[in-house]
Amino acid sequence: MNRILTYPVTAAEAGMSIGEYLQSRGYSRHLIIHLKQTPLGLHIGGRKVMTSHRLSAGETLTVQIIEEQSSEKIPPSHLPLSIVYEDDDLLILNKPADMPVHPSLGNYENTLANGIAYYYQGQGLPFVFRCINRLDRDTTGLLILAKNMLSAAVLSRQMKERKISRTYLALVRGNPEPSSGTIDAPIARIPGSVLERRVSPDGESAVTHYQVRKQLLSSALVELHLETGRTHQIRVHMKHIGHPLLGDFLYHPKDSSLSRQALHSYSLRFIHPITGCELFFHAPLPPDMQEYIRLHEGGAEPSE
Repeated sequence: MNRILTYPVTAAEAGMSIGEYLQSRGYSRHLIIHLKQTPLGLHIGGRKVMTSHRLSAGETLTVQIIEEQSSEKIPPSHLPLSIVYEDDDLLILNKPADMPVHPSLGNYENTLANGIAYYYQGQGLPFVFRCINRLDRDTTGLLILAKNMLSAAVLSRQMKERKISRTYLALVRGNPEPSSGTIDAPIARIPGSVLERRVSPDGESAVTHYQVRKQLLSSALVELHLETGRTHQIRVHMKHIGHPLLGDFLYHPKDSSLSRQALHSYSLRFIHPITGCELFFHAPLPPDMQEYIRLHEGGAEPSE
């Protein structure tokens, strides 16, 4: 990947060192070190400059981000990808169910990362897998991938500072009352379990806002907004208030309404890491959740 960015220096920015200037634009310390080690990674008028250089009004700083190495241990696999948006700095994908995001034990070639590796290989481009928001294997919907070190640094900071607005849709057992509210309950790992979490006073802070979108016969379609991003946060919080997700074998093992937890990353709203423009994306409910709603909107409860 070779990303070239130019920055005309204004009078207000004159006197800043290049290091200070880049940090103000979201460049991480790691990226700045990478640029210092890159031939002409930082230059003005074709002349290499140091990060200590003091900028003058009218100068144009050119930044060249070169990445030649690909992620190790991610073999390319020809897998279906639903690309919602792509530019020089990021990819937005609509992830299907039954697709892990990262390779792990037993999932070495069937992950989203493998599919992206294949996608880039077909273009003859190096590939580093940088996923900004993560989804469980069976959670569907929107994911952000950063395509270079700068977009990764800026988007990761946005995520940390809770500036990426994430909306989820879920099908839950029963009809939550009240129909909207906030779940503020810390989450911790269950001792002895690799996966399972629970609400616990000694856990990490976790806040979820919910609102019922549609009441069904014995369940509901719920919209959820996350303030924090704890592992299994929505699944744990909805179980905590007595309305576990349909099909969630881990937190609602007796339910067989769906073959996977009914959770969908529906929309993302955030600021583009380079242009500063606001972006908004949404992905329609997947077919299995749509079909469940159709069958349970009214009339007699179908056998399951």
